[in-house]
Amino acid sequence: MPRKKPPSLLLVDGYNIIGSWADLIQLKDAVSLEAARRQLIEDLLGFSASRNYRTEVVFDAHYQRRPSARETLTSYFTVAYTDYLQTADTYIEARCARLRPEMHRQHVIVATSDRSHQQTVLGFGASWLSAQQLQTEVTLAATQMQRQRQKSAPSSGRFLFKRLDPSAQKKLSDMRLGLDDPAAPKKSTISKSNLAKGEHF
Repeated sequence: MPRKKPPSLLLVDGYNIIGSWADLIQLKDAVSLEAARRQLIEDLLGFSASRNYRTEVVFDAHYQRRPSARETLTSYFTVAYTDYLQTADTYIEARCARLRPEMHRQHVIVATSDRSHQQTVLGFGASWLSAQQLQTEVTLAATQMQRQRQKSAPSSGRFLFKRLDPSAQKKLSDMRLGLDDPAAPKKSTISKSNLAKGEHF
């Protein structure tokens, strides 16, 4: 009996997307980079659930001297911050290199508008989405979820938020309040790991 194919894996170059979506650029300029980062994560949570993707959003460390960090928000959604001086590009390319032997059975998609990065991941056998294509897909998924919500019985709170387990709800709420931010100079509850060792997540 053939093994069931695992869900598609979506790897997202977080800051590349933030720098490409007009609403996130506006949020970054008007509020903060952290606010834009949290909004992107919220947008991708709903999208990943609706498409049954495993998603990993990767953010550059921005030359801050702190260890890499990784947080699992749900069983299908992870946020990763790279090591000092490591870029999201090199992190994602390393993930694709490790996954290359499995790409005949697992679909890997990389979301970025960096042309040279796109060519590299294509060489490993992954697919890619431009930032604009990803935004179109996310908007479509949000519209479909809104229609589902309207068809269901009225409920308080956001549709996606209510679908998350209590632990994920708390993590997302903390992120909104800036209480769980590895990029901020304060104590974080994010579990840390050495991503450079080639772990498989």
